[in-house]
This record gives sequence, structure tokens and C-alpha cells, in this order.
Amino acid sequence: MGSSSSAKVNSLKSAIVVFGALAFGWLTIEIACKPFLEKAREAMDKSDPTHDPDDNDDVVGTTSKSSFSDEVTTATKLQ
Repeated sequence: MGSSSSAKVNSLKSAIVVFGALAFGWLTIEIACKPFLEKAREAMDKSDPTHDPDDNDDVVGTTSKSSFSDEVTTATKLQ
């Protein structure tokens, strides 16, 4: 029974060391890459989650814009 108890203590110590090493590594990366991470977080805060980057909204005269204007004119005609 003594061997089983010391094995549990050793595994607990190992788990604590691994958790501490992971926390230290994460903190090191946060400090080392702070400027890049701040810029990335600001960009994510400003981003529009409903915007699809695959849509070509920047191109003038796309079908999505013309279909939208057709929908607006149809909606105004119905009213």
C-alpha cells in the first residue's frame, strides 16, 4: 500500500509541474508577442462577424449589389 500512495503523490507532483510549465510558457508567449497580440485583438474587436470575406463587395457593379437594388425597388413598388 505504501507504494501505491507514493505513486499517487508522484503523479500529482508531475501534474503540478506540467501545469506550471504550461502556464509559464503561455505567459512567456503573451509577454514576448504582446504588440502583435494587441493588434490582432483590436482587429478582431473591430471586425464584422456577419461579413463574408469571400464576397466581392468591393467590386462596383457586382450581381449582389444589383440584386439588392432590384429587391429595394420591388419592395417599394409593393408598398
